[in-house]
Order: sequence, then C-alpha cells, then structure tokens
Amino acid sequence: MSPQQKALFLAKKQGNFEIRSRSIPSPGTGQLLVKVQSTALNPVDYKIKETGMFLTHYPAILGSDIAGIVEEVGEGVENFCKGDNVLAHGTFTNDLAAFQQYTLTVASFTAKIPSNLSFDSAATVPLGLDTALTGMYGKHNGAGITPPWEEGGSHDNTPDKPIVIIGGSSSVGSYGEQSGTRLSNPHPNRIAAIQLARLSGFYPVIATASAYNERLVRNYGATHFFDRHLSGSQLKEAISRVTDKPIGVVYDAISLPETQPIGWGLLAKNGVLVLTLSPSVKEDEGKGRKVISTSGSPHSPQNKELGRNAWAMVEEWLSEGDIQPNKYEVLPDGLEGIIEGLARMKNGEVSGTKLVAHPQETW
Repeated sequence: MSPQQKALFLAKKQGNFEIRSRSIPSPGTGQLLVKVQSTALNPVDYKIKETGMFLTHYPAILGSDIAGIVEEVGEGVENFCKGDNVLAHGTFTNDLAAFQQYTLTVASFTAKIPSNLSFDSAATVPLGLDTALTGMYGKHNGAGITPPWEEGGSHDNTPDKPIVIIGGSSSVGSYGEQSGTRLSNPHPNRIAAIQLARLSGFYPVIATASAYNERLVRNYGATHFFDRHLSGSQLKEAISRVTDKPIGVVYDAISLPETQPIGWGLLAKNGVLVLTLSPSVKEDEGKGRKVISTSGSPHSPQNKELGRNAWAMVEEWLSEGDIQPNKYEVLPDGLEGIIEGLARMKNGEVSGTKLVAHPQETW
C-alpha cells in the first residue's frame, strides 16, 4: 500500500470541503515531490468552490501557492536535490495542487528559497508573481513588454516611461460585484506588478489603493500614490501633474466594470490595458489601444516558455530583494483552517495580508 497523506478535497461541484486521506504521489520526469510546509490562499480558490470553474473532475484539490521541502527528485531534474527548501506554482490537478501535505511540482516552475526567507513568506509569491509576469511580459495574453532578463529589458528607471497600476481590492471578480464587498487589501498581482515595473525601468510607477495601504504600496516600489476612490477624470488630472508623458501600460488588478473604464481612459494611443478578468471595455477599432485579459498559470501552453525563463530568476530576485513577499497571517489547524480562511476572504474580512496555512499541522 502506498504511503498516505491528508488532503483537503472539494467533494463535488459547488460542494463542501472535506479532509480525506490519499496516496502520496511519485514524481515523474521533470517533477519533484515536495513536503508542503506552507500554502497561501487566493481569491480564485473560493470562486472555484462557488462556481466550479476550471475543474472537470471531482473530488478535487485546490491551491496554487506552494512552499516546502524536496522529498524526492524525478528523472531529468538536475538543479534540485532532496532536502532543498523550495517554492513552486501548482495547478488544479490533484497531484500538483497545494492543499495537501505532499504534492508534486514541475521543476521548471520551482525555485529554491533563499536562506533569508521563511516558508510562509515564500508561499505568498507564486500566483501573484506569475499573474503579474504574464500580464506585463506575455506575448499573447500580456502587454508584451521586453522582460528584464532579455536584452533591452531595462533596469534603468527613466522619467519618460510611466506605468499605472490600478488595485486595492483582493475581492477580484463577480463576488465583489455581487456582494458589494470591497477590501482595502492590495491584491498580490498588483504588488508583484509594482515590483516588476520597477525592474523593467518604468518611472514613474503610479499606483492606486485605499489610503489605509499607501505606505505598504510605496514600500513595494510605487513612486506615486493616489486614492482608489478618485474618479477617472480626477485620477487623470492628478497623474498629469506627475508626468506629461504618454501612458503606454495600465495594469488593472481589480478589473471590475467600474475600474476598467478608468484605466482605459488613461491610456495613450497604442497603449495596452491589462486585465485579470474578462474585459467590459471595447477596443478602439483601428485606433491602436488594446485591452488584454491575462491568465497567470505557467502551466498553460502559451505561458510555458515565459514561465521557465522567469522561474529561473525567482531565487535571485528574492535573494536580492527585487521581488518581496507579501505580508501574511498564519491560519490555525492545518488544512482545516483553509476552509474558514476562504470564507473570510469571500466575506471581505481580510486586509493587507495573504492567508497562509500549514498542511503538516493537520490531525
């Protein structure tokens, strides 16, 4: 009989979560078996529970953000060994999902955790970083900016390359609209986008959020801050006092119908509005401005090459402080704590942090 572990299953479409035992999987070619020490929660997790999106088979294990210890190395993997502390981006396949005590990771989307970071800090990074990476640098579902590891991906900030990053809510999508709930929590996609904008030489890096989180946003690299309650015309006027250069990229990490027109109105001709949800604004036919809905999974065929190149940089970025983890709150009761944590996120009870669970503390 195969060794067993505990996992948090979504029993059926729009059903309840249940903790069950399952076999610990064995890594295949290009994979690692990781003992999951920390996993972070994301809004998409409760949306999957409520809608059934992205899933075709049940019972299903969710969770994308993984931090843990390498237990076994699959064939063809050369840059990891047993005992390495790693972070990784999982996917919604049971053997590769995060909400369990042991999971497989794809070595190409795994990085070593620098010695100065904890498992909890590292677990806050993967999904937010990859969504921002794809939105900024993706050729097919992003702004197509030259990434900082390629020639021409400037690290030198110049005052003629502005970017606007709209954020301020971790309640991204239809549930925020339907319930009217709004959080002051800067979304992790938005935080990562601020840091990548700095790496790519944008200046000024203009961000919106609630006044409550101004200091946090500035600490992550925003050079200019404006309150998210400003109207589109007010924000445009305020930005005009910061820079008179055309704005070629707006990253809208909220992407609700009321935020999209604000970002759209800021764009210069040939500019790109990057969204994390489906667009409600329409492109200008023949006038140059574009709207792109991005998806951050490196496991998607269109993102794999970008993901491999980016994940080769993650350890260095974290070690040098170019990418900083999010603030976090640790949930009690191992996998059981995820259930209450997701409910808190849905109800708008989380601000300024990512929730992190410890699967090994499940009894």
